[in-house]
Amino acid sequence: MLTAMNPMSAITQASQNLAGAVAPAMTTLPPGSAAGSQPFADLLTDAVGQVNQLEGQAHAAVTGLMTGTGVDVHQAIIATQKASMAFELALAVRNKAVQAYQSVIGMQF
Repeated sequence: MLTAMNPMSAITQASQNLAGAVAPAMTTLPPGSAAGSQPFADLLTDAVGQVNQLEGQAHAAVTGLMTGTGVDVHQAIIATQKASMAFELALAVRNKAVQAYQSVIGMQF
């Protein structure tokens, strides 16, 4: 039986699966908590580093598959899909940040 899909829970679950450090930034934290005091720039830097790590794992899996060093096709496909989804998420965040920046720049005071 299929259940109704909540878009916010799907996004939260996907971000938790792909990038563990991005998920705390998406949850509501009380002011003054340790994770809440981390600058946004650090969160973005960590997220980009994790995207890079996933891309490296995907590259290693595909290389292992091509050389025949014991990597299953399933592992290579899963690794490439994780890297692809993480990159798409990072690209969407970047696009939203640029859009917000352009909106602020376009304001007249």
